[in-house]
Amino acid sequence: MKNIRIIICWSGNYPWYFPYFIHSCRFNPTIDFLIFTDNQDTPIHLLPNVKIIPYLIEQFKADASKVLGFDVAIESGYKLCDFKPAYGHIFYDYIKDYDFWGYCDVDVVFGNIRSFMTDELLNEYDIISARHDYLTGCFALYRNNQYMRELFKQSKDYRKVFTEPRNFFFDETNFAFEAFEKGMHYSKIKTEVESMTHVVKRLQEENQLKAYFEFQIVEGFAGNMLWNKGTLIFRKQFEAMLYHLVRFKRKYSEPVDLNRIIPEKFRIGKRKIYW
Repeated sequence: MKNIRIIICWSGNYPWYFPYFIHSCRFNPTIDFLIFTDNQDTPIHLLPNVKIIPYLIEQFKADASKVLGFDVAIESGYKLCDFKPAYGHIFYDYIKDYDFWGYCDVDVVFGNIRSFMTDELLNEYDIISARHDYLTGCFALYRNNQYMRELFKQSKDYRKVFTEPRNFFFDETNFAFEAFEKGMHYSKIKTEVESMTHVVKRLQEENQLKAYFEFQIVEGFAGNMLWNKGTLIFRKQFEAMLYHLVRFKRKYSEPVDLNRIIPEKFRIGKRKIYW
């Protein structure tokens, strides 16, 4: 089985949905999750595959600047998203023994990742997205070799992205989500910076890498989801790799309780989580 390490960098307080995220990671015991954070509150319900490393933004800034060879600009935790494609390069010592490395967001509830990230898939592809149309920041995997660890350098604008404090959505589309969703060719989608989706689509067309784009997630206010012991079922018939709470979390919340014991079975409606 190909081994996988997923890296998360988090700054600030943990959100209400963090226990759900951790709970779903625990049900993926063959995937290793590594969380770098400046938050000193540690959930007690951690298992060996979920590790938390104390890490300040200032330390990330220093480490990234040293590895990249120039001073990077980070003024908030949200800016860390732009650096996701460089995590394999910056945190190489933590992923050097893995076949694949990747990243994800914490506003996700995972189903069974291995049902989708099979060895057959990992043997064939170099980079894997959770959507069919663009590279996803909420979950992506990269083959662990030097070319893929430094893939971000294939963007002519990566220095601009890393040296300006504003967020460019570099890990995804540089705000061109709708254009990619409509199926426009990457060369026709003009953006301020060349995003990682532009890079991957271009290099795939040039046969420089093999990329896998497939819709494996549920987003929006989908509702009708059952999470049952690590398996996520949508509409009683479709298995999904993860639910991305990117919109759901704006309409629903719970009191923050890092020690909340999440049940082995719950339902996610359009506006609420039911136990």
